[in-house]
Amino acid sequence: MDKELTFEYIEQIYKKNNLLENSDRKNYNLLKVQNDNIPFLFEKEGGKYKVVNYQVTSWIEDNGNFNENSLRKRIEPWLTALFQSEHLSLLAGSGLSHAVSKIADSDYDSQSMENGKFIAFGKQINKEAEESAKRIKRESPNIEDSLRVANELLSGLIILNNSVSAKNGSIIPLDNVKELKEEIQNKLQDFANGILECENHLILTGEIQREKAFGSLVSFLMSFASRTGNRDRLNIFTTNYDRIIEAGAEIAGLHLLDRFVGNLMPIFRSSRLDLDMHYNPPGIRGEPRYLEGVARYTKLHGSIDWVQSGKEIRRAGVPFGATNIELYLQSPVWANATAHELMIYPNSAKDRETALYPYVELFRDFAAAVCRPNSTIVAYGYSFGDEHINRMISDMLTIPSTHLVIISYSDPLNRIMDFYKKTNQKTQISLLIGPELGALGKVTDNYLPKPAIDKATYRLSELLKQRMGTTDQGDKKNDKSSESKLPVGGDS
Repeated sequence: MDKELTFEYIEQIYKKNNLLENSDRKNYNLLKVQNDNIPFLFEKEGGKYKVVNYQVTSWIEDNGNFNENSLRKRIEPWLTALFQSEHLSLLAGSGLSHAVSKIADSDYDSQSMENGKFIAFGKQINKEAEESAKRIKRESPNIEDSLRVANELLSGLIILNNSVSAKNGSIIPLDNVKELKEEIQNKLQDFANGILECENHLILTGEIQREKAFGSLVSFLMSFASRTGNRDRLNIFTTNYDRIIEAGAEIAGLHLLDRFVGNLMPIFRSSRLDLDMHYNPPGIRGEPRYLEGVARYTKLHGSIDWVQSGKEIRRAGVPFGATNIELYLQSPVWANATAHELMIYPNSAKDRETALYPYVELFRDFAAAVCRPNSTIVAYGYSFGDEHINRMISDMLTIPSTHLVIISYSDPLNRIMDFYKKTNQKTQISLLIGPELGALGKVTDNYLPKPAIDKATYRLSELLKQRMGTTDQGDKKNDKSSESKLPVGGDS
């Protein structure tokens, strides 16, 4: 069965049956929802979809053809039911930022990971970075791989030189160590400026494209955040360094709660306080109610506006659309901090006893939020390239009442399918992979629940159930099976 789950095997079927001369995995769409035992693939032909691996399912016609409306009827009720889980979390990867940029016709790569090679100690750093990339099936090392190795090497060189007595001199020339530190700083600054440039391009793009891009983002976020105030808050986790989610939440009026406290220079708090937002209804005192449109927000890999100031981590006031991070670090308040003090993973805080601070605190929040009964996590645009996150998701799936929904535009390195094959809880995983299932516009327009906290909709649903389920007494005697119900989370 596992053999059927890879794109490579489907390509073999294509070539064996001469169905496609140049098979391209980017045209494939993979779906597994509801009671599907295994995923099946389909492709778009004209205005319809066609199953390509000859699997037979109950909701598809005998000829294997179906349309977008059939997909919607199959997927939307299922996701709507899952979104009503007691605990709901969204894990957004770089695919979300790419999708927003693509809709805005942006030419910039919001999370460019290239240019990771070093000159100082380049041979050693680049070799280890390549080995690190191979271990996680990445074709070539990116900036995170190179920075992690470079930071570890820099720490080791400093310890090594400090352990040598002054009379014997340094084992490694101090100029070489200084050169490595400056190169790390420069690469961090270039990386941060590249992210800022993408944000700037979103602001400066045409008004129509910008509104369309942020409109899709707002609909996407509110589909998750539209939970009544008496339900557990939505948890949003992201591995992105940019602030596109924050911008979308601000446009939507969505309140984000994180570990930062304060207004002028918010400070990161190590202790997690379960703060929330309430309001008092007019004319009622002593009965505060939960404010709707509130979510808890965690950036697992840090952010371009997080800066270490002394022994504290604060959020700098870098405007959305700025182009140079250095301008906002040259302030007496930051003690003339450099890009080396930016909290961008794997660049961690210095002079702290806890390794990889503050990321260890953020990963702890992720584990506490998802590893609970009746928990659903939706991963959008996440390539499953972070083993730490993957382990926590695997731990979550050991709880029978949990569920994982994976939505992605593509899976070029097969990391998603590798994760799926390795897990023993395949019935607790839903898959929506491919351009017809993972494109942000299609997801928000066709598959996600209605992005609004609309009590009238709930009342209408209940009213329809009552009226459709109520018949005359005479009819009940003649036909007790005449009662009908609205489908909820099943075939429609």
